[in-house]
Amino acid sequence: MFHAFRGLSFLLLAILALTSGCASFSPYSVSEREIEKHLKEAVRDFDREQLRAGSPLSLSLDDADITLGPDGRDVAVIDVKGQVSLNALLARLPVDISLKVEGAPVYDSTEKAIYLRRLQLLESEIDSPLFKGDLKPVTDNVMRAVAQMLEVMPVYRLDETDFAQRMFGAMPVDVRVAPGRLEFIMDGE
Repeated sequence: MFHAFRGLSFLLLAILALTSGCASFSPYSVSEREIEKHLKEAVRDFDREQLRAGSPLSLSLDDADITLGPDGRDVAVIDVKGQVSLNALLARLPVDISLKVEGAPVYDSTEKAIYLRRLQLLESEIDSPLFKGDLKPVTDNVMRAVAQMLEVMPVYRLDETDFAQRMFGAMPVDVRVAPGRLEFIMDGE
């Protein structure tokens, strides 16, 4: 009985420490590399779903570089290079894209995921033998497509199979941008 009481007391103290809201206490963070890996996997899964649904567009990422908290700002900058392909009439028409977008990381507690909101296009480059002249209309359309994709596709999702991440998903947390990482903090901190 005494051991059970000690175990319960320890558990309560651990929960109290996690939920105390101490500003300097950051029990869980996600690095730029982890987000890059998750983003690549999410784009690959998104593309598979779109193709299964009969979409003629295909998207692949060759590289995704994420910078968190540049110049001390609360934003994420994503620099992606990849290819958008239109699969039509037994032909594949590829377009190489290079985009640099900036957005604010926002944690959605119901989805237990981080999304980028308030996206801004910083740089863009489209390379295709099909497009000549002014590429602004094409760039605007590609940016709209990327923004729509990021509205529904998180850049990071908590892993419910990991105990620590499942615990954070069960608590009222938010996300804060720090140089090189996103930190999960108690909501309202």
